[in-house]
Amino acid sequence: MQFDLSLDELAAYHYDEPEPADFDEFWRRTLDEAGRIPVAAEFAAHDALLRTVDTFDVTFAGYGGDPIKGWLILPADRSGPLPTIVEYIGYGGGRGEPIEWLAYASAGYAHFVMDTRGQGSTWRTGDTADPGA
Repeated sequence: MQFDLSLDELAAYHYDEPEPADFDEFWRRTLDEAGRIPVAAEFAAHDALLRTVDTFDVTFAGYGGDPIKGWLILPADRSGPLPTIVEYIGYGGGRGEPIEWLAYASAGYAHFVMDTRGQGSTWRTGDTADPGA
């Protein structure tokens, strides 16, 4: 991974712009609202035509209850709980296709690749719309 600043610099970083007066209230209200929405995760087996992994098309309730999509990719030869890597795709990206995400599952990890709400399909395909746009 690459970072613009070291961990110590990130911990000490202060943004120059003043914090809006309602900043804390906005996040308190937003998190309270989010906590009242059931996650309602659905995992549908997806035949990606790959023998070494099992792929699930995941849908769950995100902000405002809007559906968020992701891939859960698991090693086909597994038993018991697995360490899990959750990967968030940067702005303009999407979850793409399962064949693009074989490395972690091939190494024995569960890998959850999450679409970014309303930001996909610029440089990689996404399946999560932005209903509020």
